[in-house]
Amino acid sequence: MDGWIDAVTAAERLGVKPATLYAYVSRGVLRRRHAADGRRSLFDAAQVEEMARRGKPRRPPGPGELAIESQITALGPDRPYHRGRDVLDLASGAAFEQVAAWLWTGAPPCADAIWSPRADGVAVAVAAQSGLPAGLLPMDRLQLIAAALAATDPLRHHLDPEGVTTTARSLIAGLVEALPFAGEPVPERPSATEPIAVRLWWRLCLDPPEPALLRAFEAALILLADHELAASTVAARVAASVRADPYAVVVSGLGVLSGPLHGGASYGAERLLAEIGDPADASKALDGRLRAGERVPGFGHPVYRSGDARCAFLLDLVREAAHGHERLAAAEAVLTEARRRRLPPPNIDFALAVLGAVAGLVAGSGEAVFAVARTSGWLAHALEEYGRTTPLRPRAVYTGTPVRTPGDRGYAQ
Repeated sequence: MDGWIDAVTAAERLGVKPATLYAYVSRGVLRRRHAADGRRSLFDAAQVEEMARRGKPRRPPGPGELAIESQITALGPDRPYHRGRDVLDLASGAAFEQVAAWLWTGAPPCADAIWSPRADGVAVAVAAQSGLPAGLLPMDRLQLIAAALAATDPLRHHLDPEGVTTTARSLIAGLVEALPFAGEPVPERPSATEPIAVRLWWRLCLDPPEPALLRAFEAALILLADHELAASTVAARVAASVRADPYAVVVSGLGVLSGPLHGGASYGAERLLAEIGDPADASKALDGRLRAGERVPGFGHPVYRSGDARCAFLLDLVREAAHGHERLAAAEAVLTEARRRRLPPPNIDFALAVLGAVAGLVAGSGEAVFAVARTSGWLAHALEEYGRTTPLRPRAVYTGTPVRTPGDRGYAQ
């Protein structure tokens, strides 16, 4: 595309309203000139095309936000785009391993890439869990597993791109394979050639995966792989910026992800669905939370105010895979009640909880899926930071007692 185009064509290419074009002009991010007739505005077609590929220009950072340049993920109106690719398109047909490689390098994965953990690392991680209380949630185990895997990897300080991507594949596989199986009898251990989704399924579910539900399960991994600068990713990037090794980067991310306002929100949505034995109970379950002034978990999103397309996509996959399932009926009742009460639209945490309920995953599985998936994103951001020369150093806006320095008039020692 070259030359100059009119406002209608430019707006269609960018997916915005014509008025937004003029906002871009006023902000200095889009060039405009008047047509020969003096009545129409024309826009630089090459610049419009470049903006379309890179994503919409974002507003300046607001209070509490930290701006970091990145080529990994752009947030659209209702979904993320990974290196220019729509996450829903990726979730429609790609494997999780392919998406992880795309996040890390922007290129297809090597055909001979091995997703296998160090055997000694898994052994240490399994042994480290031997004294843990029964019934511990998978997320709590993952934090311990990541630290144990690090202790046995002598190559963890190799921060060149090839070394990091090799570590990343081994680390993600280790997180999965050091988790205990969901129950007895223990199935034959999946081989290193099995997809990560299959290996993780057996750690979170007693029953063999049905193809359609397994597809939804893998789609969930892809939909959650990265989400720009979410809180856990900021923590991971800060760790990487001071050259912490990939395991330390992941431990940093896991600690933040466990918060109930982040990855832990899926556990809250799980508990909400678990309270609803019958679809008629949905109203009571929402009433209890709203009367107590609590947030309803799984609803509303700070970025996607009009709806989270990842949620709709995953819910559709679950509906197709388990039409008529009683747990799906309970979820539909919650959605109906939420609309009646004009709650914000559901988000990916709710869809993840529905998938877990329908598939019969163990408690806390949503957090585990989130954590394993997002590990790929954290390591993509770590790769960017390892390629830079200065640490991230946010500055505080001091609001405490005024400080008097030796240069101030009236300063007394």
